[in-house]
Amino acid sequence: MTGHTAVQEAVDRRLFDRRLFKVAAIAFPLLVLAGFARTYYVRGLFDVPPLPSPIVHLHGLVMTAWVVLFITQVWLISSKRVRVHQRLGYSGIGLGVLILPIGFVAAVRAAKYGSASTPPGVNQLGFMIVPLFDLIMFTIFFAAAIYYRKRPAQHKMLMLLTAINFLPPAIARIPIAPLQALGPLWFFGFPTVLTLACIGLDRWRYGRLNIIFLAGALLLIASYVTRLILMNNPAWLRAAGWLTSFV
Repeated sequence: MTGHTAVQEAVDRRLFDRRLFKVAAIAFPLLVLAGFARTYYVRGLFDVPPLPSPIVHLHGLVMTAWVVLFITQVWLISSKRVRVHQRLGYSGIGLGVLILPIGFVAAVRAAKYGSASTPPGVNQLGFMIVPLFDLIMFTIFFAAAIYYRKRPAQHKMLMLLTAINFLPPAIARIPIAPLQALGPLWFFGFPTVLTLACIGLDRWRYGRLNIIFLAGALLLIASYVTRLILMNNPAWLRAAGWLTSFV
């Protein structure tokens, strides 16, 4: 009886995880589309400024590829094609490596030449810390996911964090004026609530905390606060000015 119960619990856990990640695989691209449709995906339908440089388009392409990869990997696991999922994961490493330099150059150029993505009234040099922290957090979570690739419970939750990490730029661009007016309270607050909800769901379903996921989640939330604190710090502004001298 005990053995049967353990097997049933394992089956229930897998079903719960698959449902959670199916929701994530639907919500992630929808939020990205909602945020970037006007300025990137269907920009021809709207009266918006042209893309400032080819690097912005390249950045958009690699980030779109990452969203597609996330969806594909969730689908492969849900359809029990684990070996294909693992093989595709190696391609994901290559894509992840591409995201970093392209994202870095795009962020530095936006800080130097200006960007519509910088909130009104915010110093564009100071704001560069936001996308740079996105890249730092992505590097940490993705590297940890690779390290824990043979431990599914840790691996999949770290990959979920890579998706949540990339949400603020899309959230900030969703054209709902009352929400946009909230600024960081909205575009950092929503991912924070989402992350805490995932922690709660994980704890409720398994009866214990996934320590690796908890550590990563708290690190992500702490990074939001850190960005806001350092954004107008004189030392950071000097460093940001120095970085922009290379582009």
